[in-house]
Amino acid sequence: MIRKTRIAVQGIFLLIFLWLFLQTESKGLDTLGWPVKIFLDADPLIFLSTALSGRQWPETFWLALLVMAATIFLGRVFCGWICPLGTLHNLVSAVTRQRSKRPSVNLYRWKYYLLIFLLVASLFSLQITGVFDPISLLIRSFSLAVYPAFSYATRATFGMFYEADIPVLTQGTEFIYALLKKLVLPFQQPLYHQGFFVGVLFILVLGLNLVEKRFWCKYLCPLGALLGLCSRYALLKRTVSEGCNECGECASVCQGCARPDEKEKFRIGECFVCMDCDDVCPQNAVRFGFGFKKSAAGLDLGRRRVIGSVLAGIFAAPLFKITPIAKVGASNPKQIRPPGALEERLFLQRCVKCGECMKVCLTGGLQPALFEAGLEGIWSPVLVPRIGYCEYNCTLCGQVCPTGAIKKLSLKEKRDIKIGLAMIDKSRCLPYAHGVPCIVCEEVCPTSKKAIWYEDVKVVNREGNALILKQPHIDLDLCIGCGICEAKCPVIGRPAVTVTSVGESRSKDHQLLLPQTSNIRVKKSFFRRLFDVFLTSSSNDNP
Repeated sequence: MIRKTRIAVQGIFLLIFLWLFLQTESKGLDTLGWPVKIFLDADPLIFLSTALSGRQWPETFWLALLVMAATIFLGRVFCGWICPLGTLHNLVSAVTRQRSKRPSVNLYRWKYYLLIFLLVASLFSLQITGVFDPISLLIRSFSLAVYPAFSYATRATFGMFYEADIPVLTQGTEFIYALLKKLVLPFQQPLYHQGFFVGVLFILVLGLNLVEKRFWCKYLCPLGALLGLCSRYALLKRTVSEGCNECGECASVCQGCARPDEKEKFRIGECFVCMDCDDVCPQNAVRFGFGFKKSAAGLDLGRRRVIGSVLAGIFAAPLFKITPIAKVGASNPKQIRPPGALEERLFLQRCVKCGECMKVCLTGGLQPALFEAGLEGIWSPVLVPRIGYCEYNCTLCGQVCPTGAIKKLSLKEKRDIKIGLAMIDKSRCLPYAHGVPCIVCEEVCPTSKKAIWYEDVKVVNREGNALILKQPHIDLDLCIGCGICEAKCPVIGRPAVTVTSVGESRSKDHQLLLPQTSNIRVKKSFFRRLFDVFLTSSSNDNP
């Protein structure tokens, strides 16, 4: 009975996760009701690592504290009853009918070493926790790989039925397809760089269940390690009566590394509180109840390995950051961050690479970075204008960011932010290079006073006929770098107008021109030096 209840609860939370995931998409308005970031808000590991790396508590920290309090009181119920990735592991294990094996004596400690490494690295401002955190991993995998693949396969399948044009079958499939478009499918097919790579990694994580049931949860999950530490003194405890004959049935169904068949060595921190051992016990000797008795088995991680994990976290921070792009003026010009993104150093300290901002991007322009921002910036969002531009009337990416790496902006604030600057390549621009009329970039420019303006120029073509062409120019003060001009440029391949991150509002150094005050200071300094030279020469001329 308990097992069926747990499975039902797991199914409900998985459905809630999937529903929230589908809701994390524009419905025609610039607001989102219930984004899936609620699961990230309730993630204690994301909360703790962000607080350490960003030196600031996230606004929704109370949800994470609630999960930690529930863990201290009830044990690792999040792992056994709530975690959507844990539920997927159970589903894969059920399909493969993989029974639990006797866990390795030491492998369960790996997740604790990984947890120590991640938290120490976060303390030294290296935020890579989101790469391993199970909730971030699941949302990223669904956003960049699973959901796009599902959408593509569904559209292709129903497209095949439509092309077959079999009267009854086609009408039925079109009805189903229309229903799926309304309820499940995205408005347009999402396409992402590294989607295949992220998808393969996700399949490997699930495939570990073929080696051992819930392999990831037992040996690799850093969130599970954190919750395991919190649950060591949980009030909800497992007790075994004297009727136990040590048959080992409980060990065969245990989802963790709790060793339930050994009374004196039971690890409460590794128990998922799934209560399967209670259901399967033939002697009915297992009970779960509240008490204050201390757990018998301690957690011995080994002093040397703990010190090694700490040192690895300390040395990882400078190793990840010693890259030429950290030098002022040396950053990748194609590293265009979303509007509202913090200054690059602070942005990388907070971004957990969950992929939510990419999923809600209306045009699909936000793509996962590879090494544009160095190794620590892998899978962080960058705008690729040729794929999709930043919609002028959209602020969704700031609404879904769980850590504040992208600030939540009003529409008015967003429109005043520069994320880059457009540049015109005269060697490819049709009015400049080929004498062909084209006004596309100016037409699509969204700013109230167009950032692209035209100069009427008289040219003579090959036949000697005079033409008046409108040659475009960029107003440096009005251009916000949204990238729509690059996205809509009719020149195939490398467009005639491109957007780079130069001129972005979030950086005082990454500017094309010096600020006016700086120019005044430079001029004053120049005249002061000139005056000093004049005084020196005058004193030398006097006897």
